[in-house]
Amino acid sequence: MTSFLKSRPALWLILALPGLWMGWRWIATPDDYGYGHAIGDSGDWAAWLLLLTLAVTPIRLAFRKRKWAVWLMRRRRDLGVASFGYAAFHTGIYLWKKASFSAVLAEAGEAYLLAGWLAFALFVPLAATSNDIATRALKRSWKTLHRLVYPAAVLVFLHWVLSAFDPTTAWIHVGILVGIEGVRIVLQMRQRVT
Repeated sequence: MTSFLKSRPALWLILALPGLWMGWRWIATPDDYGYGHAIGDSGDWAAWLLLLTLAVTPIRLAFRKRKWAVWLMRRRRDLGVASFGYAAFHTGIYLWKKASFSAVLAEAGEAYLLAGWLAFALFVPLAATSNDIATRALKRSWKTLHRLVYPAAVLVFLHWVLSAFDPTTAWIHVGILVGIEGVRIVLQMRQRVT
């Protein structure tokens, strides 16, 4: 049992639980938990997992030898793919609600949707190459490609700020993103100096 709890399938089960809970609530209580809740919650989970994924690098730099930091580093791709999964779920809910290509196209130019679509487009190649085969095939180019996560993250939080009824929570998350990236840059600069 202990080995299962430390395994990748156990992590994926844990990462899937919020999505399963959202799906269950939407099916079981559609009047109480409808489109607005589902699209909001799926977007939140995509953003939270993205922040966690981005936080792995500064955590690794600060706590290099700690077992939990090493474990987190080894699972960073899993966290990133889970973030993409929730973003895809978020996008799928939006497309289901619109139910027509013309309706989606008519709204695509709105700033908040444009930011969301651009973020999603940047995340597709990242998710598609978040596996050992792609890492080996792309070699050094893999790291260069995966730096797209930074502009994609900016677009994700721009999408959230522009689409929120009350952007306070979105701005708090922007602050967290800035903090994570600030710590990462400082730690990387210190590492280069020493």
